[in-house]
Amino acid sequence: MATLDHRLPLDLAVGSISLITVVITTTLVFDLSNAYLVLAGFQYIVLTALVLRVFQGSEAGREFGVANRVTLTRSTLIFAVSALLFESSPFKNEVYWWTIALSTIALILDGIDGMVARRTRTNTTFGARFDMELDAFLMLALSILVWQTGKVGPWVIGIGAFRYVFVFAGWLWSPLAAELPPSRRRKTVCVVESIALLVCLGPVIPTNIAVGVAAGALLLLTYSFAIDVRWLILREFSSPPLAT
Repeated sequence: MATLDHRLPLDLAVGSISLITVVITTTLVFDLSNAYLVLAGFQYIVLTALVLRVFQGSEAGREFGVANRVTLTRSTLIFAVSALLFESSPFKNEVYWWTIALSTIALILDGIDGMVARRTRTNTTFGARFDMELDAFLMLALSILVWQTGKVGPWVIGIGAFRYVFVFAGWLWSPLAAELPPSRRRKTVCVVESIALLVCLGPVIPTNIAVGVAAGALLLLTYSFAIDVRWLILREFSSPPLAT
């Protein structure tokens, strides 16, 4: 029977305390509804179930590790942001600045967890997937929030939905689900997309600039995915070139 890191339940409990602290503070300061608390908590419960199941299945016998603890902390900030999606919007400017602050800290922690994993030589498939899924979820939440500001049309959600469409396409045609080689270009574009969405979310950014930034970000993301799709297609039918 697979053994589970005995400290993992404690890590998840500490993460829940972090989430409760952030969402209660957000609720009280900005007078949000109880539904905000419920949604944030529900997201963390789902994450907890997934972590327990996937980590036990893929990393049996290994410690959860410091890098994954940083990622878990990052999830509490991301859920505090994504839970805003079902609140009435647009919000007061202060809520947008708070959202930008939480998301910025989450992005900084994104760099820290990778650095910790490399320095401690604890890189794992689970850790990389955990990190990537949270990146994608934050981007989806931010893109919807940008649309809800009224500055940019619903097409901006394409920035956050792009990866999920790609995954769905992989279910329909298995070659697109093949593992891609590591790519600095892919990581850089992910950071650029997140920053672009935060810029669009800024209350001081006028509509025309937000539209331009969002359109540029979507084009860049389309280009990046096109490179990956081309690589996967070439891999299926011939020898693929090196990814860049």
